[in-house]
Amino acid sequence: MSGLLEKEIQDAQEAVTKQGDTVRSLKASLKDGKAEKAEVDAAIQKLAELKLALEAKQKEYEKTTGKVSAQSKEALRAALAGVLERRMFYIPSFKIYGSVAGFYDYGPPGCAIKQNMTQTWRNHFVLEENMLEVECPAVTPEIVLKASGHVDRFTDFMVTDVATGECFRADHLLEGHLEALLEDKKNPVSPEKAREIRELLASVGELKQDSMAAALQEYDVRAPGTGNAISPPFPFNLMFKTSIGPKGDLVGYLRPETAQGIFVNFRDLLYYNGGKLPFAAAQIGNSYRNEISPRAGLLRVREFTQAEIEHFVNGADKSHPKFASVAGLQPLLYSRALQMGEEKKAQPMSLGEAVEKGIIANQTLAYFIGRTWLFFIKVGVNPERMRFRQHLQHEMAHYATDCWDGEVETTYGWVECVGLADRSAYDLKAHTAMSKIDLTAFEKFPEPRMEEVVKVVPNNKELGAVFKKDQKVVKEALEALDECSAMELKSKLDAGETAKVSASTGQSFEIKPGMVEIKKVTEKVTGKTYTPSVIEPSFGIGRIMYCMFEHSYYTREGDETRAVMGFKPVVAPTKATVFPLVQKPALNDLAAKISRDLTAAGLSNIIDTTGNTIGKRYARTDEIGVPFAVTVDFVSVDGDGSVTLRERDSMAQVRVPQSEVASVIRDLVDDRTSWADVAAKYPAQKAQADDE
Repeated sequence: MSGLLEKEIQDAQEAVTKQGDTVRSLKASLKDGKAEKAEVDAAIQKLAELKLALEAKQKEYEKTTGKVSAQSKEALRAALAGVLERRMFYIPSFKIYGSVAGFYDYGPPGCAIKQNMTQTWRNHFVLEENMLEVECPAVTPEIVLKASGHVDRFTDFMVTDVATGECFRADHLLEGHLEALLEDKKNPVSPEKAREIRELLASVGELKQDSMAAALQEYDVRAPGTGNAISPPFPFNLMFKTSIGPKGDLVGYLRPETAQGIFVNFRDLLYYNGGKLPFAAAQIGNSYRNEISPRAGLLRVREFTQAEIEHFVNGADKSHPKFASVAGLQPLLYSRALQMGEEKKAQPMSLGEAVEKGIIANQTLAYFIGRTWLFFIKVGVNPERMRFRQHLQHEMAHYATDCWDGEVETTYGWVECVGLADRSAYDLKAHTAMSKIDLTAFEKFPEPRMEEVVKVVPNNKELGAVFKKDQKVVKEALEALDECSAMELKSKLDAGETAKVSASTGQSFEIKPGMVEIKKVTEKVTGKTYTPSVIEPSFGIGRIMYCMFEHSYYTREGDETRAVMGFKPVVAPTKATVFPLVQKPALNDLAAKISRDLTAAGLSNIIDTTGNTIGKRYARTDEIGVPFAVTVDFVSVDGDGSVTLRERDSMAQVRVPQSEVASVIRDLVDDRTSWADVAAKYPAQKAQADDE
């Protein structure tokens, strides 16, 4: 049934396109005097009928399958993009010079929404959890990113058009080609081949260079647009390289993430926090990635705002004191088991159950998943179109304990907007090794106790004889071994084998029996030194904004030309508009006073004294997502002094004393009251020409 509907939708779309061309041709002929107006009107009428037929087919498809058709997705994207650019939420940067892909400028409403969203994030996480907020430079010395692994491994595979030299990201080309094969109704693939393609699609992001090359060759992937052959894939580092200082002899990069600034400040942050763990540090700032082929607007850009948290905790105890507050939440979880199962669909599950069953590794990670879910709901993302997808084993970094991506469904598919990972102690250990600065914490026991500890005692004479000038480096590498690594080394040496030890310099040394003594001894200890583990929630603010734009956009029923951005009041760029009903000095003066009251209450507002009808003014501000409108009329001046307060989504109106209107809107924006409460408290007002 769905296949037939898809074919009917495709035919209807082709008919609309063809008739649209006919209308344009007739309009041109009309100007030249070669066509009659009646003929043009008839063609326009037919186009309207074909569009209605297409819309009916799309709705039937969506009702039957529960999916949004590709044509509907494209139409929604086009309509939304028109509003976002026309009302200057964001626009391509350097537009008068032809723009540069991957860069966008935020206009007035976009800036306001971004500021409101980051402040909401700060209130929801930083203030609620008493986090330590930092702000670090975007330009980062190479040694920092060498330690973190970004210099060597922060790459994507790139291919080029062998004829034109144009560059493309290999995984994007492969994904697009495979999806096109699955959607090709004229040349359908066999069920077996479709299964093979879907399995490959699921793992494209994890393919190594040789596997990527084999897949591109097997499916004969070619350069888009030209159809030319492409080069074999090769790694391309995504960081923007720069130089620091007048001589340019210190290499730096624009940071690809904000996290490293927090890690390198760990020692000072721990001291600031009184040496107590656990604690969390947070940073909001711009990051930079030299994307090979930016696409999909704010979803893949070269400069973007991140909001990141690094929650430092003792790896032996990852419980969270506030976990009970989120344990009952039931977000959609897409666990490894569900991804590998037949249905391949996320299911709601309480976070308490997920931790109890070991699906989520620990309470702290689950706690942040719950808080993240609540944040997304707060800023206007539809919870039914959001899921948390667990990384499959082959996706996980070797040092990670568990990783989940917060994904939101859009017309572009499921978009990763936040990553939540238990990164173990990898980051602090990496920076300790590179910087030679101790980034550990000390846990003091309530009472001294006898414990078995591992002692590593290098044989200086043997090391000096064999390694000479490298003796110190080898000794430090041996003494830096953790208990597990030391016992593994002891096992090999006791068996008469040799073993390699890696130093912080990057060198590797072969250790033979007799070069070191490793033993377990029982000692009285007062505490324990350890390298903390890190739970990291990382948010892409631009991506969240775009998802919220899609989820907020709709048109008035019965009038597809009236676009509305249904923003939650907390993130709306403007909280209220103020209108005098008609242009009269007394009404204008009162409107100006109410605007001042709103401003004094910290509420952004627009006062509109143009001569347009109230209906047109409502429509204009609905399009930028203003949640409330205050209208001043003659009753406000000559009657009881009340004004009309309109709510955007329901278009319902009530009469509120002008002296109370600012505090009422403030309470609505801060979510201290609801519109239902306001409507119950104040008398209803018949809609004032909302459709005029």
